[in-house]
Amino acid sequence: MITLHGIYRSRASRNLWLLDEMGVGFRHIPVIQAYKLPDPLAPDAPPNTRSPDFLALSPQGAIPVMEDGDLVLSESLAINLYLAQAYGGVLGPKNAAEGALMTQWALYGAATVEPPALAIMFAHAQGRAGTDEGKAEIAAQADILRRPFAVLDEHLARDGLMLGGRFTVADINMAEIVRYAQPEAGLIAEFPALDHWLKACQARPSFQRMWAARDAEPA
Repeated sequence: MITLHGIYRSRASRNLWLLDEMGVGFRHIPVIQAYKLPDPLAPDAPPNTRSPDFLALSPQGAIPVMEDGDLVLSESLAINLYLAQAYGGVLGPKNAAEGALMTQWALYGAATVEPPALAIMFAHAQGRAGTDEGKAEIAAQADILRRPFAVLDEHLARDGLMLGGRFTVADINMAEIVRYAQPEAGLIAEFPALDHWLKACQARPSFQRMWAARDAEPA
């Protein structure tokens, strides 16, 4: 059986969304980030990224981590690409070309969109969006995002979805990356096709269930 280590308030959210979409049985072990605990090595500490058992599984000490038989896989995008190919049916690639495109979009999202989008999310989450320094940081990161967002907007205006004319793991991976910039709502609204696509992705029942579970976790 598939085992996923991680919590909803982490990049494991994209894995948990996909697993729900696939309807595949799995075991979820809610390993949390060590920095959230006063003493992650205390005898009564919950499973966390510094727990010896978890470090034995994943020496890098980061979530998520997936086990499937003898395969141990980290990196959330790699996990999703594997799960979609192995179990995802229409959510996964139909052929090698689709698999390559799914990898291309995952790498593009991770390298080009995620760093500035995360910076925007953290500026809002840490209460800096109302300060002069925070506003300047958000404006600078938004300027960086406008180029990749324009690429995505043009692509989605033409194709509607990331690839194949159907909802796939490529949409989940990219939607969860773009989501980090959503606190800056006016930025995404500048790109109508991207905005419409993201709202449609997040209206899916599997996303809604994932989000409800995320909201139920401690911040």
